[in-house]
Amino acid sequence: MKKLCIIFVLLMGCINSNWATKITYKKEDSLKVVQLLTAARHQHVSNNNYTLYFARKLKGIPYVAHTLEINKTEKLVVNLRQLDCTTLVENAVALQLCMQQKIYTFAAFCKNLQRIRYRQGCAPYYPARLHYFTDWIEDNSAKGICHELQSPNPPFTAVQKVNVYFMSKHPDKYAMLKANPSYVPIIAKDEQRINRKSYRYIPKSGISNSNLLRQTIHDGDILALTTSLKGLDIQHIGFAVWHKDGLHLLNASSLRHKVVEEPQLLSTYLRKQKSMTGVRVIRLK
Repeated sequence: MKKLCIIFVLLMGCINSNWATKITYKKEDSLKVVQLLTAARHQHVSNNNYTLYFARKLKGIPYVAHTLEINKTEKLVVNLRQLDCTTLVENAVALQLCMQQKIYTFAAFCKNLQRIRYRQGCAPYYPARLHYFTDWIEDNSAKGICHELQSPNPPFTAVQKVNVYFMSKHPDKYAMLKANPSYVPIIAKDEQRINRKSYRYIPKSGISNSNLLRQTIHDGDILALTTSLKGLDIQHIGFAVWHKDGLHLLNASSLRHKVVEEPQLLSTYLRKQKSMTGVRVIRLK
């Protein structure tokens, strides 16, 4: 028993007390991270696609929105019991980074999650959280974690001109902004920084089961679904999964109320969502 406890401590890693005060998590979250990483070390994962491997291991977890909005002051929230579309992606990527680094501890996972979630990986601070997914893509590309595909054309035949302002125009919808009005102009400045930038995307009419699309989008790519909703850039995100019948989305679904590998084709899903216009594609390195 003593030996098992020592092994567990080594796997958990050393989180110093000062850093730990900036993290919100439950014991079952830390246990799940360690269990996932330990199991992955002994699995043969096709093409080392650990991101998709971990995303599939998280299937069935309930969809819950706003799980990061639980503290009066910003902390790193670790919650693998409840996921939304963004936290599913962030958790899977943080686990994948641990595998790349060959560091299989909860401490390493937390550091990777912080690195992904906050601008330049800084300490938890609400205005530095990468709220808009365009900002998330740019910042994590600069960190060398991912890059966005912009070609070939076709299928990247459409252009999105970013014009985000929803958070700064509707601070009443965000508990942290209501409690901290001084954050609003900081958020507005970040919105201005990414506005007027343009990104190529695949329109939903171009999502098909073609050789071109299979060569362009790979299993485990992050798919960011563009939107016509005013003030926003991305409406939903998930992972690309190819089946025999075509492209599907592995996502934390508000419609299914859990993490699922969507049974319907992505093209079918997009046709049903009038405000979704297409797909931006992000590949992890």
